[in-house]
Amino acid sequence: MKAIKPSAYARFLNALDSLDRISPSKKLDAIEEQLLNHIYLALVNGEKLLVGDVILLEQFGSQATLHGRLKNLVGKGFIQLIGDKGDGRRKSVHITSKAEKHYQQLSECLTKAIK
Repeated sequence: MKAIKPSAYARFLNALDSLDRISPSKKLDAIEEQLLNHIYLALVNGEKLLVGDVILLEQFGSQATLHGRLKNLVGKGFIQLIGDKGDGRRKSVHITSKAEKHYQQLSECLTKAIK
């Protein structure tokens, strides 16, 4: 069988795999990863996200599923839920420095892969 020359995307996937092996206990499942990506992009684009907004994102699952995934992301240290001082029922979603580091590592993997 003829060997296939790895593409930039294959190199990127290998780099991602190596990141997952470094800290397997903090690995995100597919829904958590998609949800964190959505949160990150919204915040990068200057949107303010509330927990109520996030649990209405039907493309990621039911409200119960999303609430559980938000709790997991908090527990794994990727996001914080900060209560509104004027209305205690409202909580805004913020990424942590750990999430910022995660996206920096992904950016570095992508940069290395395309070189």
